[in-house]
Amino acid sequence: MILAIVAALVAFVLALLLGVPYIDFLKKKMLGQYIREEAPESHAQKGGTPTTGGVFLVTAAVVAAVVSLFMAEKTSTGAFLLLITFIFYMFAGFQDDSQKFEHHANKGLSARGKLILQIAIACLPVMFVTISGRTFLTFGEYTLNLGYLYPVFGIFLITGVSNAVNLTDGLDGLAASNMVVSSLALAIINLIMGNIDIAIICASVMGACLGFLYFNRHPAKVFMGDTGSLALGGVLGTIAVMGKFELWLIPIGIIFLLETLSVMLQVTSYKLTGKRIFKMSPIHHHFELCGWKEVTIVKVFTLVNFIFCTGAVLLFWYLNR
Repeated sequence: MILAIVAALVAFVLALLLGVPYIDFLKKKMLGQYIREEAPESHAQKGGTPTTGGVFLVTAAVVAAVVSLFMAEKTSTGAFLLLITFIFYMFAGFQDDSQKFEHHANKGLSARGKLILQIAIACLPVMFVTISGRTFLTFGEYTLNLGYLYPVFGIFLITGVSNAVNLTDGLDGLAASNMVVSSLALAIINLIMGNIDIAIICASVMGACLGFLYFNRHPAKVFMGDTGSLALGGVLGTIAVMGKFELWLIPIGIIFLLETLSVMLQVTSYKLTGKRIFKMSPIHHHFELCGWKEVTIVKVFTLVNFIFCTGAVLLFWYLNR
């Protein structure tokens, strides 16, 4: 537990230290965000804000995790595979952001190209878990062995969560603040189960996101971009797969789930009836157009996530005591 706290503190400090020079570098290179035409009008003023902040966020988390893992003597294959997956998703997101710079528009990799990259990366941890024979889902005393179907489920889960966090990253501090809460919940759950290595990684992600929020809170000085959102979603899903907490992502990632469902419902409703359920999706934009302030949306969404995560941790402790 002590080294998990150390990991969080180291990641937090590193994010603060790396953020300043990296943001200055982005400003000098004029690598700013291109705003989607269909985004709310209030977002126009965000154009040009430095992006790809996920680079220093992920770097801070990985360095802190590696140092803490060596200190704890918990350098397992699974832990390093988790970190490698984290880094690969960062590179996938960075490639998408780089395409936007080249096109001078909010148009990166094609949806198919991005999905193929995400699936390919997800295969690494999923095959590791499958080969080790941990193809089951658990919830308390109940266990369901998916067998040969598990790889499909695992890849779908990791890819889905990666995209879910990406969809959530639409307001200053929204994705990062919710990742702080979700990562903390997973760190506690892993400590309860004795998975010290995964708990340290969770704590590192939490600390790095907390440090990133210093720059990303409203009005944001930097955006994480797909570089950060795809990586954070990817590592969140991978942590669940490696730690065997797949079903617990429903309450722990409730905001990411709701954001994704809002998009699916909006698209389905429009295609079938020609009508929209929300004023705009993902759902945080709906509340914006309803007159909610950006800061208020972030606070409310994070509070909802905190309530669900707290409930999940307490229930997990009760079922596994």
